Amino acid sequence: MKAGLRVIKFGGSLEHSGALKLCLDRAAGFYREGSVWVPGGGNFAEEVRLAQQRWRFDDITAHAMALLAMQQMAWLMNSMYRDYVLADSIIEIVRQLDLGKPVIWAPDVNELNEAGVPASWEVTSDSLAAWLAVRLDADELILIKSAEIPQTADLNKLAELGIVDRAFPGFTGNARFKISVVNKDKF
Repeated sequence: MKAGLRVIKFGGSLEHSGALKLCLDRAAGFYREGSVWVPGGGNFAEEVRLAQQRWRFDDITAHAMALLAMQQMAWLMNSMYRDYVLADSIIEIVRQLDLGKPVIWAPDVNELNEAGVPASWEVTSDSLAAWLAVRLDADELILIKSAEIPQTADLNKLAELGIVDRAFPGFTGNARFKISVVNKDKF
């Protein structure tokens, strides 16, 4: 793989705020080569949360369904950027990057389960993006959010404020890559 690999996570709230397309356009313009896009679950994940409240199914089921929500968002993103390749595994991501293709990750539940990623709402697409960045030995992880990001907040404070998920600091604790959490208007 080439140096300069960036994992860029697009918060699900960008869909709600109407900023998703603009943020995708910016990312495609600035970081096309050597990039892996990670979708949040957006409205699809919210439906999973509501269904879990209604039907009371376990977190393992909710986790699998939330990953399907991320996959749906990946397909949505791919519909706007057909030259980006959908990939569901680390092996396929690496193969596509080696071919010089930009990638959109549509995570596979089996790969994450085999890696021991916890099935919990404390582990959202934020932590999954960090997990992926570690596995790919990325140079940078960028999380694009709708929320305002306090300038002086570290990752623990961002987790405490609910800007990133609670598990995120643990997934990035030994990260060797740069981590940026940015507001959609400042990206």
